[in-house]
Amino acid sequence: MEIGKYIDHTNLKMDAREKDIVKLCEEAIKYQFETVCVHPYYVSLAKELLKNSNVGVCSVVGFPLGMNTPKVKAFEAVEALENGADEIDMVINVGALKDKDYDYVKREIEEVRDNIEGKVLKVIIETSLLTEKEIIKMTEICNETFVNFIKTSTGFGSRGASVEDVEIINKHKNDLLEIKASGGIKTYKFMNELIEKGASRIGTSNGVAIVTSMKKDE
Repeated sequence: MEIGKYIDHTNLKMDAREKDIVKLCEEAIKYQFETVCVHPYYVSLAKELLKNSNVGVCSVVGFPLGMNTPKVKAFEAVEALENGADEIDMVINVGALKDKDYDYVKREIEEVRDNIEGKVLKVIIETSLLTEKEIIKMTEICNETFVNFIKTSTGFGSRGASVEDVEIINKHKNDLLEIKASGGIKTYKFMNELIEKGASRIGTSNGVAIVTSMKKDE
């Protein structure tokens, strides 16, 4: 398979510097990753660096805690698009989900979705904080809101993606919803396991290591 097309090549470190984003984009072009995923601050830079390539720019909203209000998340998303983002990864309000305020969670997703002009929207649910029932509920909400992807993790939780998370989501998602597994994905073997269980996008800062070690892991 064309492994690079599964990968959102990611640098969401708090101390990421301009030189790090330049390196990220150079690697993304070399290995033909699907996107680079960067903080809003670096969207314009990434867009400029990637302008003559097929690599897209992904940015994050409400990241990493998800406790911003829906209007703030929508504003973040719109500004990211204006600066050149092609895809948006938004973090849900996990507290609202746990309080069973499902209408609020649905509304904040719709607020962002309705403001990004049909661009790809991925909804980050932070599976490390959720019960199986809550993962299922969030999958159902993502089905109902017609977003493009449900994403497992920010990478800032107590753990990242797991095969079990992806299996649960895949069992309950509709045919339109795709799965982005992210967090703690460091080897081709693990990445391939996640893809086999239903993930169609992988968020990782280890994309280069995964691609270059692919033959060894096989």
